[in-house]
Amino acid sequence: MARVVPNPDKSLREGAVAPWNTPAYAHELHELLALADDYGVPADAPFRDLTPEQLRVVREGVPERKFGGLNGFFAWLERRKYKMHIRVFLSRWRSYYPCVACGGMRLRPEALAVRIAGRNIAEVSALKVDQARQWLAALPLSDWQRQVGGLLVEQVAARLEYLERVGVGHLSIDRSLRTLSGGEAQRVALTAALGSNLAGLLYVLDEPSAGLHPADLPRLVDAIGRLRDRGNTVAVVEHEPSLITAADHVVELGPGAGEFGGNVIFQGAPAEMLDHPESRTGEWLAGRRWEAARRSRREPSHGWIRVVGARGNNLQNITVEFPLGVLCLVTGVSGAGKSTLVQQTLYPAVASRLHREVEKLPECDDVLGVGQVEDVLLVDQSPIGRTPRSNPVTYVKAFDPIRAAFAETTEAKARSFRAGHFSFNAEEGRCEACQGEGFQRVDMRLMADVYIKSPECRGARSRREVLDVKYRGLNIADVLDLSVREAFNFFRGHKKVLARLKCLIDVGLDYLRLGQPANTLSGGESQRLKLANYVSAARRGRTLFILDEPTTGLHFSDVMQLLDCFDSLAAMGHSLVVVEHNQLLMQAADWIIDLGPGPAEQGGRVVPEGPPGRLPACEASATGR
Repeated sequence: MARVVPNPDKSLREGAVAPWNTPAYAHELHELLALADDYGVPADAPFRDLTPEQLRVVREGVPERKFGGLNGFFAWLERRKYKMHIRVFLSRWRSYYPCVACGGMRLRPEALAVRIAGRNIAEVSALKVDQARQWLAALPLSDWQRQVGGLLVEQVAARLEYLERVGVGHLSIDRSLRTLSGGEAQRVALTAALGSNLAGLLYVLDEPSAGLHPADLPRLVDAIGRLRDRGNTVAVVEHEPSLITAADHVVELGPGAGEFGGNVIFQGAPAEMLDHPESRTGEWLAGRRWEAARRSRREPSHGWIRVVGARGNNLQNITVEFPLGVLCLVTGVSGAGKSTLVQQTLYPAVASRLHREVEKLPECDDVLGVGQVEDVLLVDQSPIGRTPRSNPVTYVKAFDPIRAAFAETTEAKARSFRAGHFSFNAEEGRCEACQGEGFQRVDMRLMADVYIKSPECRGARSRREVLDVKYRGLNIADVLDLSVREAFNFFRGHKKVLARLKCLIDVGLDYLRLGQPANTLSGGESQRLKLANYVSAARRGRTLFILDEPTTGLHFSDVMQLLDCFDSLAAMGHSLVVVEHNQLLMQAADWIIDLGPGPAEQGGRVVPEGPPGRLPACEASATGR
């Protein structure tokens, strides 16, 4: 109901019931208003003031008057959810709540009747990891039971021990994965691999430290070390200093990104890397470049946004003030409540006050100071597109001036080609054999589908006559194959194209191909691409940018480029609230709000807050330490 009636201060006539505000379903509201007087339902009173009997009419309807109410309306939609637009519409009003039949236990009474040491499987699953491990160790097993189930108990205990060792002992076993923080989910996902007793394997880990606070890393390093000590080989893609220095052998690629990389710069022990003349990573690990990250700190003198009584998930009914006009970081150990405070409380609270539609209303008493910003933008790591048709050049709207440049050529005018002919999404220009995809799908029946380059366009996605038109010696397919840096040099003199591409360079994406499919970008690349798009839009007025771990997958040098982008946004009068663990970013921040002191119930409180220099004085702060 919180979604169906997002603003209970409105009356029924003013549109309190959100699904009935659309033209397609407005007749439901008209039917309710027509019978409201007959059944004592006030149409002009705030929805929150309706009595239970009046609410029953709205929810259950009046069958004798052929009005089904909300229940009947949604049941009618459920019968038609084979249509895509109906499924999308229904998803806007759904949320999770415990099953009334089993109380959230998920099993039938027959299954719940089976007990071990007085507990059924649902009660054991509801235990926290550390509690379950203690319960398992205290089981009074007979010799026969140990002979039959001893191996099972050992395997379960080993998994629970690993979870506790990597710092997620506070989680209940039946906790839904969608409710975990990024760092918690990362450690749980690694359990199957790192918690096994296998030997002689090659483990390949891609940035296992993503989402982890520096205080959580020693446990991860210890777990990976145990894998190696059992006779396994572990290859890790990583930028985190503590993992690099703990390695036995380091391979550094570079010197740049994209076509500027791909060479082995250094190979050897971490200690040897510190003095290697070509190693960028070695310079950072040796501390020679850290001074470059120091910036003159901005004082929070542009006002504050205050969130009062935040209590979502594990937040302890806290009041937090976010300074405006500066780079503000929200830090804390994994599971301390950072995403709950910023993404699930601050963002929807500000967005709803700015009359923007939000998925879920925040769990807080009030938010003050929103009038000091004109817009709020959440830049998360969700993909920018799920199909190959979306790419960086279309996302930042640089493709329009590029196509216009091709349409202005003499050859294009001679063939009467317009800008649309140079788009692989338009019928007049795309290859009809592959419909502009560049690939054709071959159905292999019982095997996975195979994708082959289109024999007509050879992956160029455009018609042959369109590919014959060239601008400065390159056709449209050749241009889409350029990197952002190469395209920036190629389109010299085109101010509109250069302005869009420069934003990609500023956020460290100069190595991407213009036509690289969006579904091949990493989460960190997608986030920086969104940021570049916002910057390129040249927004006026004060905007609050909210970012979630933008340094994921970034090298130290890339973080410096990102900092320059943040500085330019702050200089324009915008505000940044960033959930982050990166030590470079923490050092360069103007203000830090540290949550903790621990995860889950041990967290959810502001430990210290203030300039970075104030944190080390707080012994309770893992970030300060």
